[in-house]
Amino acid sequence: MLHFTQSRYTIRIHQKAHNYLIRMKKIELEIVALSHSVTQSSNYAVVLGETEGNRRLPIVIGGNEAQAIAIAMERMTPNRPLTHDLLKNTLLTFNIDLKEVIISNLVEGIFHARLVCVKGSEKFEIDSRTSDAIALAVRFDCPIYTFEFIMDKAGIILEDGGAEKKPRKKKAGKSVEESAEKSLGMLNDEELEAMLEEVLGNEDYEQAVRIRDEMKRRQTER
Repeated sequence: MLHFTQSRYTIRIHQKAHNYLIRMKKIELEIVALSHSVTQSSNYAVVLGETEGNRRLPIVIGGNEAQAIAIAMERMTPNRPLTHDLLKNTLLTFNIDLKEVIISNLVEGIFHARLVCVKGSEKFEIDSRTSDAIALAVRFDCPIYTFEFIMDKAGIILEDGGAEKKPRKKKAGKSVEESAEKSLGMLNDEELEAMLEEVLGNEDYEQAVRIRDEMKRRQTER
C-alpha cells in the first residue's frame, strides 16, 4: 500500500515536470511584418511568426524602434551609426557575440527579453527591452526565440490559407502616408535613387523606408 502511494506521487511529479518543460519549450520566431499598430496609432507593431507553425506574435513598439528594425532589415547604411549599430560595434570590439534573443516573459501586457551573449567560453545573459533585442537580432543575424506559455498568452493563429482580415474603411481624406506613396509613384527610378540618398543624408529613415518599399514594389512588378 505504501509502495503504491509513492508510485502515484512519483507519477504526479513527473507529470508536473513534463508540463513545465512543454511550457518552457523554446520556439523560434522570425519577423513577418512591420507596420502601424491598429490599436495604438502613434506606435508600430512588429509581427513575429513561428518558423515551424502558423501562430503569430504581435508586439507594439515605438516609432524610433520600428525605424531601427526597418533600417537593419533593408540593409541601409546611415551616415552615422545609430544606437543599435553603436552597441553592436561595442560588443564586437570586446569580442562579444550575440548568439540569440529570447522573449522570456510577458507581465501585465509588457514583453521582456534577454540577450544571450558569448565571449570565448563564457556565456551570459543581459536583460533588454524586446524592441531593442529584436533590433540587435537583425543586426547580428541571430535567431529569436520565445516560450510556449507566451505564445499561449499572446499568440494569434493565422487563418486558413493565410487570409487576412479586411481593413476597416477609412474616412474621407488621405493620410500623410498615402499622399507620400502617391507622390513617390510619380517619380522615375533615377529620381527615387537621388531622393533616397538625400533622405539618408538628412537621417530621415522613415521616408527612406517608404522609398525602398516603392523601389521593391516596382521590381516585383517587372
